[in-house]
Amino acid sequence: MQRTKPPFRADHVGSLLRSAALKDARDKRASGTLSAEAFKEIEDREVEGVIKKQEAVGLKSITDGEYRRISWNIDFLEQLDNVESYAGERKVKFSTSGAQPRQVLLRLTGKLGGYTPHPMIEHFKFLKAHTRQTPKMTIPSPSSLHFRYGRDAVPESIYPNMEDFYRDLGQSYSKVVAGFAQAGCRYLQLDEVNLTYLCDPSLRQFIIDRGEDPAMLPATYAKMINAAIAGIPSDMTITMHLCRGNFRSNFVASGGYEPVAELLFNTINVHGYFMEYDSERAGGFEPLRFVPKDKTVVLGLVTSKTGTLESKDAIRRRIEEATKFIPLDQLCLSPQCGFASTEEGNVLAEDEQWAKLRMIVELAEEVWG
Repeated sequence: MQRTKPPFRADHVGSLLRSAALKDARDKRASGTLSAEAFKEIEDREVEGVIKKQEAVGLKSITDGEYRRISWNIDFLEQLDNVESYAGERKVKFSTSGAQPRQVLLRLTGKLGGYTPHPMIEHFKFLKAHTRQTPKMTIPSPSSLHFRYGRDAVPESIYPNMEDFYRDLGQSYSKVVAGFAQAGCRYLQLDEVNLTYLCDPSLRQFIIDRGEDPAMLPATYAKMINAAIAGIPSDMTITMHLCRGNFRSNFVASGGYEPVAELLFNTINVHGYFMEYDSERAGGFEPLRFVPKDKTVVLGLVTSKTGTLESKDAIRRRIEEATKFIPLDQLCLSPQCGFASTEEGNVLAEDEQWAKLRMIVELAEEVWG
């Protein structure tokens, strides 16, 4: 049967291909030929448009497409108190050396823990005011401020003890999450790539090479995430999106969920999981045997990396395979990731994006009634 609360049987990760009008306006704003006020008008209009398109294909959860962001994580994290972005070489590379995101890194300028209302709360309020369905907000998981950078982001002069950093980061997040809740957000998604990166032997070695223990990080990240969401209202749903990298249809990591599965499903206190399952790089469904009865898994069986539309029969067979390890009633369906984790977007056309989302809605009705 269909679900009346999130995650929904047909759902999506959040980011959508930026419209041509929005890209043009952002270019003009960057070159100084468009005022901030004029840009805001265009941005608002394009967000309203992408909301209407999501509703038109039948989705019950609606995002702003992350239209107001350049990047899925940098834009959010650099707005936390005492965090700044700066130019520097990325340490975690995508699979194709010629296609890498902006060379932007993050670091602390002081201790965490204070709270200035996060500007993305206003983004959520706009979304909520313009949709008839359930507005969904997406933000990066707190691990995103650590995994790629390590001590480069956390100067010893500010935090001699990393445990203090992890504690303060969790507390900072909890204040932002409370701000979203106060604004009426009841569906919040944490985009968590780093737990899946820790399933890749090469990225575990990356952590070892900089002097940290990759075996310890999953529990550290779990504790931070739990601290971030500890005070949510009883009617608020928190989901986690698990990803192996998504930029211009390229990826970073490979490896199944088995190394983190038990902790992922039974230690982290989220209500549901958006799980990448569109390729062999994600491994099999066996880790789903650890999912407790009160949690939901959204199977990311439809790829956002190419425009080729999947066969409904093939997706049905994959759902059936998953039910060997988890009941059908605990499953939903979505793309494996967003369509545009950064403003550049993946390599497919907008009509192909909408065709995939429409197919997910149709298939969810056929499978779950």
